[in-house]
Amino acid sequence: MAQQKGIIKLDGTISGITFYKTRDGYLAREKGGVTAEKIANDPAFQRTRENGAEFGRAGKAGKVLRTSIRPLLQNASDSKTVGRLTQRMVKVIQADATNPRGERNVIDGEAELLQGFEFNINAKLGTTLYAPFTAAIDRVAGTLTVDIPSYVPINMIVAPGGTTHYKIISAGVEVDFENETYVVDEQSSAVLPWDATATTALSLANTVTAASTHPLFVVLGIEFYQEVNGQMYSLKNGAFNALQMVKVSGA
Repeated sequence: MAQQKGIIKLDGTISGITFYKTRDGYLAREKGGVTAEKIANDPAFQRTRENGAEFGRAGKAGKVLRTSIRPLLQNASDSKTVGRLTQRMVKVIQADATNPRGERNVIDGEAELLQGFEFNINAKLGTTLYAPFTAAIDRVAGTLTVDIPSYVPINMIVAPGGTTHYKIISAGVEVDFENETYVVDEQSSAVLPWDATATTALSLANTVTAASTHPLFVVLGIEFYQEVNGQMYSLKNGAFNALQMVKVSGA
């Protein structure tokens, strides 16, 4: 590694020397590493090709799942959600005991390993919503439900400073990972006051294809609001909103 000097700073590759910019300044180094052609064809890199194929498959699966609930993620996710979900998808694929290495996939893996995944690591559902709830999947009927008995908001919800109201949200998702398609149904409570008054029991029913043969997912979350002059504003742009995969049924 060499430091570039002079008035003109270079960026790129010339005669096998790569010039590039870093936070330490403009540097230069001899181009090296394994060629793409060698990785693609050399038997010594067979494991690398297998790992790459499965990692790519995990990335695509994660993207389909994220896209299916994009409206919810816009209000409840962190900067590393994509990477964290891809890592979890890799574990799902690695649990495939049917196909050979390099050809393992989500369908034959263990989609249930996604259960409990937090989309916003900075605001976990388990440390935000303490009201007990039951999530259920009726594959035959195509109904994915969340039921929450009556609770007192200020006792069972840890809300950030400035909160006046909140909303419980859910989504039922059916994903065809092979064809990269999905069916999703989102439901939510009304915007409720965060106070000491007990709520009524809440039941959110999400509907997907009846008797589906694809993996099914139930997502549950909470969004916080602040009321100002009769208008509801998302608190801190959703930084404290929680969203979790609370129930999963593989194909």
